[in-house]
Amino acid sequence: MSQRNTVLRSMHDLGLSAWFGGALMGAVGLNGAALAAGETQTGSARIASSGWAKWTPVNAAAIGAHLVGSSGLLAANAARVVSQQGVAASTVVKTVLTGAALAATAYSRVLGKKIELASSTDPEDTAKAAEHPVDTDKAQRQLAILQWTIPALTGGIVILNALHGEQQRPEEQARGMWQRAMSRAPHLPPMPHLQDIGSVPDWRWMQSHGSRQG
Repeated sequence: MSQRNTVLRSMHDLGLSAWFGGALMGAVGLNGAALAAGETQTGSARIASSGWAKWTPVNAAAIGAHLVGSSGLLAANAARVVSQQGVAASTVVKTVLTGAALAATAYSRVLGKKIELASSTDPEDTAKAAEHPVDTDKAQRQLAILQWTIPALTGGIVILNALHGEQQRPEEQARGMWQRAMSRAPHLPPMPHLQDIGSVPDWRWMQSHGSRQG
């Protein structure tokens, strides 16, 4: 329980911060500036597409770092996910939100690339756009929704990350573990005071104590 996961936690947090912050800045700053600076809808699309194209590699690296850190932290805390009441549920919700954010980000990039080709003045891009024609008005409407969907989903992940931090407090670990034990063995006595089991709950103590009560 005293093991540190500084590198994994840093990858998790920095990656998520860049993913959330970049999506929010893009929706508010980049897209807003493109609308104001572009003299036509095509001109605005060209400006926004150029900005998003430059951000895409950084965003991909941030998402990759977040996923590696998240997977590593999940593996490091596997015992607590199983034994502490409430942690598994919040982990499932976080996983669902992460999957939805990944899907929304990927689809947003696909739409953005199509609009980028359609609005480009480069002959090669124009030829590619002609091979795969796209309804730019429909794509723009979908992107208008996705630009707020991604920060909303990643913001939800940030909130769940804060919840996970609270669940790691010693008293929360002890309470959650005892609640899980009581759900499996209702005849267990009320939870002992935290000082009776030490400042940090010991998984082996909890399991052996619960088995003795059984």
